[in-house]
Amino acid sequence: MGEQASTLPLLTPYELGKFDLSHRVVLAPLTRQRSYGNVPQPHAILYYSQRTSKGGLLITEATDISKTAQGYLDTPGIWTKEQVEAWKPIVSAVHAKGGVFFCQIWHVGRVSNSGFQPDGQAPISSTDKALKPQIGSNGIDVEEFTPPRRLRTDEIPQIVNDFRLAARNAMEAGFDGVEIHGAHGYLIDQFLKDEVNDRTDQYGGSLENRCRFALEIVEAVVNEIGADRVGIRFSPFANYMESGDSNPMDLGLYLVNSLNKYGILYCHMVEPRMKTLGEKSECPHSLVPMRKAFNGTFIAAGGFDREDGNNAVVEGRADIIVFAVLEYPTEGELNIKNPCYSYSFYACMILNS
Repeated sequence: MGEQASTLPLLTPYELGKFDLSHRVVLAPLTRQRSYGNVPQPHAILYYSQRTSKGGLLITEATDISKTAQGYLDTPGIWTKEQVEAWKPIVSAVHAKGGVFFCQIWHVGRVSNSGFQPDGQAPISSTDKALKPQIGSNGIDVEEFTPPRRLRTDEIPQIVNDFRLAARNAMEAGFDGVEIHGAHGYLIDQFLKDEVNDRTDQYGGSLENRCRFALEIVEAVVNEIGADRVGIRFSPFANYMESGDSNPMDLGLYLVNSLNKYGILYCHMVEPRMKTLGEKSECPHSLVPMRKAFNGTFIAAGGFDREDGNNAVVEGRADIIVFAVLEYPTEGELNIKNPCYSYSFYACMILNS
């Protein structure tokens, strides 16, 4: 297997800015909901170190930037000293095995309810339009969302600053960089998408206005920690959490062209075929125009298997590919035709080599 693996495009080295990657497989950010009290737990040392390979890039589970950012039970935060200290041994364990570790920082916006919010207040968003109840990640429970409160224009700089402080804290915790979560219907996406954003101020209406919030966050984070340590994730074609857009191609192209001005390390985009959570569908669109327009490293995610991941690298559709390692298999399990592993076969193979 070693001889065969050495010829695979996904397993060729890649220079990600100052980071020398030994392969092109990235651990996806996977919400785990095991950080009790919003503090990362010691068992995360094992979770992330198991998934670390020398010269491999890992992205953390989505990490709350502030008290108002939470929308799910027991997600980790990075806004307090206690949280920063709790992350340090986890980061050290990844670095000890030679991994490159980025912290994904997020705010869920209206994908929340008053039970997660300080003093039981309403979640904040670009809008006051409420989300319909959704089936939870376990496929059984129904998640209810409190109608959000539309952010006032003068409040938006504080949220931008929360992202900046989260990035600073990530550096203090030892991370190599941060990935700003601008996808999947969460707060940044709620500003980007015209099916959600109904504002009439400078953060709504035109494409330029709807992208303003995201780009202000990018600028603030770049100024705080440096462009060479910043990535961002977008899903222009997705309609997660009732966050669709009438012209996702124009949205995606505007974003990547705007990002070029800041010189950030990478842009991480979700494939158009992943319109909703966990459902892969036929789609005539492609990320190639955005990949060609972006000057930095282009990372693609969504529905990749062994063959498509390799082809994407060979064809220049992406530089590196994100895979989800849902469980940590034994060596014998690698050959089992199991849906859990078909999505993450290469990542598992690398992690067990």
